[in-house]
Amino acid sequence: MSDENRESLLEFPCEFPIKMMGRVSEDFQETAVLLVEKHAGKVGDDAITVAPSRKGNFLSVTVTIIAESQEQLDNIYQDLTDHEEILVAL
Repeated sequence: MSDENRESLLEFPCEFPIKMMGRVSEDFQETAVLLVEKHAGKVGDDAITVAPSRKGNFLSVTVTIIAESQEQLDNIYQDLTDHEEILVAL
């Protein structure tokens, strides 16, 4: 089945949270947000949630966007998985 004909369980546009995890560093949060904004446009501070791991070694950043298409989401996740600082993208 071609990408054009692939059905999605989502109806677009829709709110969609993208969660990324990585090691704590000075710029992890900024990097994670910028990777998403590259495809979704600028997001407000109220669309970003940050939480440290229990021991403080890792950071979780969730960015909620208005997803416009499955292709947009696929492109975001491809960039996230290709980036060395992003350990997990959900």
